[in-house]
Amino acid sequence: MSDADRPQLYLVTPPEFDLDIFPDRLAAVLDAEEVACVRLALATRDEDRVARAADALREVAHARDVALVIENHVLLVERLGLDGVHLTDGSRNVRKLRKDLGDDAIIGAFCGTTRHEGISAAEAGADYVGFGPVGETPLGDGSRADFDLFQWWSEMIEVPVVAEGALTAELVAQFGPVTDFFGVGEEIWKAPDAAAALKSLLAPLG
Repeated sequence: MSDADRPQLYLVTPPEFDLDIFPDRLAAVLDAEEVACVRLALATRDEDRVARAADALREVAHARDVALVIENHVLLVERLGLDGVHLTDGSRNVRKLRKDLGDDAIIGAFCGTTRHEGISAAEAGADYVGFGPVGETPLGDGSRADFDLFQWWSEMIEVPVVAEGALTAELVAQFGPVTDFFGVGEEIWKAPDAAAALKSLLAPLG
């Protein structure tokens, strides 16, 4: 696969991490692979904790010219000097946020397995649309974003698409030709050496 066709990499943080350790782990991965964007996806609702994590990861990401977006916490984007927001509820708020945050902010929308929701998000001004999970996971209702959805999207829609959720090297090989980004998170952070795990996951891309 040529560099021009190769999907870009979009890293997703774990829902929980140790702020004393994780920034260095993230830095090691960013130094090992070319990454387009990092998503801060903490599960906590503790504003102070989210803000401290965002500050630490922003320093790591921006020092390497990598964008940092935050999951759902729209009001923190400008306050913390982040590059944008990743919405987990599809297209619902995209149009309003585009108006509020301006043209320069990154606005992404995760649309599960629903083509219609993805189209709505794209038309409302999303910079990218995410579908998933593409792999098998015991979480959720068992539905998956299938290959046909990505193939159709890559042929019909110009807005970039992200494949994420329970990725394996086999799925990376399969979906590589039909996605613009791979969203990678838990697949690598559970490994002792996240950079090595990422290298193995992406090996089929060449």
